Amino acid sequence: MERLRMAVVGAGTWGKNHVQIYQAHPFAEVVAIADPVPGKAEALARELGVPASFTDVETMLDGCDCDAVAVVTPDFAHAEATIAALKRGRHVLIEKPIATTRADLERMTAALRDSDVRVMVDLHNRWNPPFHEAWRSVRTGAIGEVQSAYIRLNDTKWVATTLLPWAAESSILWFLGSHSVDTLRWIVGSEVRRVYAVKREGVLRELGVDTVDLYLTTLEFENGVVAQMENGWITPDSNPNVNDFRCSILGSQGQININASNHQLMELFTPGKLTVPDILVQNHVFGRPAGFAYQSIRSFVDCLLTGEDFHVTVGDAIRGVEVILAIMESAECGLPVEVDYQYPDFA
Repeated sequence: MERLRMAVVGAGTWGKNHVQIYQAHPFAEVVAIADPVPGKAEALARELGVPASFTDVETMLDGCDCDAVAVVTPDFAHAEATIAALKRGRHVLIEKPIATTRADLERMTAALRDSDVRVMVDLHNRWNPPFHEAWRSVRTGAIGEVQSAYIRLNDTKWVATTLLPWAAESSILWFLGSHSVDTLRWIVGSEVRRVYAVKREGVLRELGVDTVDLYLTTLEFENGVVAQMENGWITPDSNPNVNDFRCSILGSQGQININASNHQLMELFTPGKLTVPDILVQNHVFGRPAGFAYQSIRSFVDCLLTGEDFHVTVGDAIRGVEVILAIMESAECGLPVEVDYQYPDFA
C-alpha cells in the first residue's frame, strides 16, 4: 500500500500531535509543516525530522508533494488554509470547529462545492469509548426511546489564561461546545430545532482574557428530545482534571450516566496534590500516541487509504457550527432562537 503524504498547518501543541500520529502510522508520512510564526515550523520540523518547513500555507502547498493537509490552526483561523488546500485538490482534515463565523462558512462551503476531494472535521469525541458505547446502546434500544440528555464539558481557567494565547479571539463554545453539540446530535440521532441560552461574563476579563466565562443552553431536537448543555472556562485550576466532563442520557426504559472526568481508573497522589493522569484522551504507550483523541486522526488516514466513509461528515460539522451560532444569538438577545440551517446539500 502506498504511503499517504501529509502536510500539517500549525506547529503548536496539537500540530505536533498530528505530526507524531502520522509518523507512527504504518502507511503515512509527514512531508512538510507550515506556521506563520517565524521559526516555529522550522523548529518543529527539526525536532521531529520533517523534511520541509514553511511560514506560508500557499507556498507550502505549491512547494511540497502532499496528498492531504491537516489544518491545525486556532479555532477562528481554519478558512484560509482549508480553501487553499481545496483549490489545489488536496484532501483535508480540519480541527474542530470547521469555522467560527457565517462568512467563513459561506466561503468554505463554496470551495467545497467546487472541489471533489474528501474532507473530515476532527470531532474526536465520537471515538471516546464511553460515548461510543452510549451511542451503540441507544442504537440497540437498550434504554428505550431517548427523552432527555445532559452534557457538561468545562475547562479549568488555565486553558483560557495560559494554554491558549488566542482564547480571547475564540469562545468556550467553539473550543469545547463544538464537541458537546456534535456528541448530542450523534447520540440523540436528530438535528437541533431550537435553542435557548444564557451566559455569564466577567471572571476571565478580570484575568485579562476578553471572552465569555460560561454558557448554559437548552436544546430542543426535531425528534422531541430536550437537552441541557453546559460549557465554561472558569473551573478552578485546583480541579484534578483539566476537563470537567459528564453526560447523562435518559430513555423511556433506562438511563446512561458518564463521568469522563474523574474516571477513577487511576489517581496520582503526590505531596500537596491530587491529579488524574490522562490515560484516555492524549496518553502514549511505549512512546506511541494511544489516546482516543488521536484515533480520530488515524481514522482520517485509514479512510483515505481504504476509501471508507468518514465517521464525521462535513454536514455534521457544518450543522454543529450553525447550532453554536444560534446559541450565541440566543445568549445575546435573551430569547429562544430557531437554528437556521443554510446548507442542506451537505450530507
